[in-house]
Amino acid sequence: MSEPQIKPAATDGFHLVVKALLANRIDTIYGVAGIPITDLARLAQAEGIRYIGFRHEQSAGNAAAISGYLRQWPGVCLTVSAPGFLNGLVALANATTNGFPMIQISGSSDRAIIDLQQGDYEELDQLNAARPYAKAAFRVNRAEDVGVGVARAIRATLSGRPGGVYLDITAAALASTTDEATAQQSLIEVVDPAPARAPSAQSVERALTLLAGAQRPLVILGKGAAYSRAEGAIRGFIEQTGVPFLPMSMAKGILEDDHPLCAAAARSFVLAQADVVMLVGARLNWLLGHGRSPQWSAQAKFIQIDIEPTEFDSNRAIAAPIAGDIASSMQALLAGLPARPVHVPPAWIELVSSHRQHNEAHMADLLRANPVPMNFHCALAAVRDALAQRPDVYVVNEGANTLDVARNLIGMKAPRLRLDAGTWGVMGVGMGYSIGAAVTSGKPVVAIEGDSAFGFSGMEIETICRYRLPVVIVILNNGGIYRGDDINRGPGTDPGATTLMASARYDRMIEAFGGVGYHVERPEALKAALEAALAAGTPALINCVIDPHAGTESGHLKNLNPKSALTGAN
Repeated sequence: MSEPQIKPAATDGFHLVVKALLANRIDTIYGVAGIPITDLARLAQAEGIRYIGFRHEQSAGNAAAISGYLRQWPGVCLTVSAPGFLNGLVALANATTNGFPMIQISGSSDRAIIDLQQGDYEELDQLNAARPYAKAAFRVNRAEDVGVGVARAIRATLSGRPGGVYLDITAAALASTTDEATAQQSLIEVVDPAPARAPSAQSVERALTLLAGAQRPLVILGKGAAYSRAEGAIRGFIEQTGVPFLPMSMAKGILEDDHPLCAAAARSFVLAQADVVMLVGARLNWLLGHGRSPQWSAQAKFIQIDIEPTEFDSNRAIAAPIAGDIASSMQALLAGLPARPVHVPPAWIELVSSHRQHNEAHMADLLRANPVPMNFHCALAAVRDALAQRPDVYVVNEGANTLDVARNLIGMKAPRLRLDAGTWGVMGVGMGYSIGAAVTSGKPVVAIEGDSAFGFSGMEIETICRYRLPVVIVILNNGGIYRGDDINRGPGTDPGATTLMASARYDRMIEAFGGVGYHVERPEALKAALEAALAAGTPALINCVIDPHAGTESGHLKNLNPKSALTGAN
C-alpha cells in the first residue's frame, strides 16, 4: 500500500506582495480599496503594515510620494484597476517630475481579454498608459514573480534621481497559488538601492576654480538638496566660503531663513547680478526662468551638481558640471577648499545685504497694515506668529497668492518641514501631503490652503478625522480662484469664471466628521485659533475670511496666464 502524498504548503500572490513589502521595510500603504485589491489591503493590515484608506487615489498617491521624500524610502500607493489607476496616475507623474520615490501598485484585469479588447471589467492597458509618466513601469503576471517585481520597483524608484514607478499586478497573479518554499525563495531583500556616486576630482577642481574667481557668486539650493540630507556639508561649504545662498521653496530650512547669508529677500537682485552660480539640487526650469534673461545676466556662468548628467546644458551652458550625488559632491567640494580657497568680495555681501534689508523693510510696511477685511499679508503674519514657537510643525502650502505670500513670509529653521506645489506647480497636493507628513513623522502639520486649492482634495478631511491625525487646515477664503470679485461678462446670472462661494463655511465641513472648526475674521482670532488647535493635537480647520478683492490674478505667474486681445477679459 503506497504512502499518502503530503502536499506542500501553498501561498498566493496576495500574501507574496505583503511579504515582499515587509522584507523591504515598507511599513505603510496609502490607497483606496476595491476590485481586485481589497483583500491585499486587509491582508497588509493583518500582517502589520499600516493601511491608510483615502477617499480619492490622487490624494493617496500624493501622501505616498511625500512620505518617500521625507524618508528617502519609497512610499507605496495602492489602487484598483482602470479608473482608480488613472486617478493615482496624476500623483505618480507629479512624483516623477519632483524626484520623489514612490511606487504605485495597481491591480489590473484579465490580460487575455484586455489584449484582444474584448471589453473586460475596467479594461485598460495600464502598463503602457503609465510608462510616459513614470520613471519605470513593470507588470507581474505570475505569483512567483512578485518578489522580483517589488525589488525592481524599489531599485528603480530610488536609484539615480528618484521618481515614480508603476507596478501592475494582474488579478490572476494575485489570486494564483504556488508552493510556500518556492515562493519564499523568490523574495528579494533589496541591498543598497541608491548607491553613492562620487564626482570626479577634475569636476570638483573645475568648479572650485570657477567659484574662486567670481566677483558675485551665488549658491541656489533646491529640494534635491533637502532630500539628500546633506545639510551639514552644505552649511559647512557656505559658511566657509561666505557665498550668499538662495533657497528654493522646499529647500527652505537647509540653512535657516534668517541666516546672514540668505538672499531669499533679495531674490530678483541676486539672480540678475550673480556672475557664478552653483546649483545644488536645483534645475534651471521655469521656477528659475530657465536661466535666461531678463531674470539672469547673459554673462553668468553655472556650476551644477546633478546625479543625472543628461540634465546639464538643458537651458544654459553649464561651465562646471559635477556629476554625482549631492552628499558626496558637497563633501568633495568642502574637502577641496583648502587647496582652492574661495573668498567672496565684501562689496558683494554688502550689496546683497542692502537689498535684503530694503525688501524686508517693504514687507514690514505691508504687515503693519491691518485692513478690514483681512488681506493675505496680515492673515499669514498671524499664522507666522502662531508658528514661531513650534519648530516641529510641518507646513504644507498651496494656492496662488496663498502660496506666494506664505513662502516669502513664513520662515523655516529646519529642512524638509516645508512641503508645497513643487516643480509642477500642481494644485490638490495639500491634503495628501498633510496626511503623508503626519503619518510618516507623527508630528503636527499645518496646511495653509487657498480656498480654490483646498477644493481639489477637501474630502480628505474625513480621512484626517478618521485616523485622528494632528493636522490643522487654514483656509484663506477670498471666495475665488486668485480673487473673489470676478464678474460674469455674458448675459446670464451665473458667477464669474473664477468666482467661488465667499460665504462658504469650510469650518462646518470638518465638524461633520468630528473635527473642530473655527471661523475667523481678524488676525488676532486667527492666531488664537491656530495656537489652540495645535495645542489640542487633533484635526481642526480654520475658515479665515479674506477680502474678495485681495490677491493678484495668477499670483506671481501672471506672465504664464495670457490674456485675450479680442474679448477684453482681464
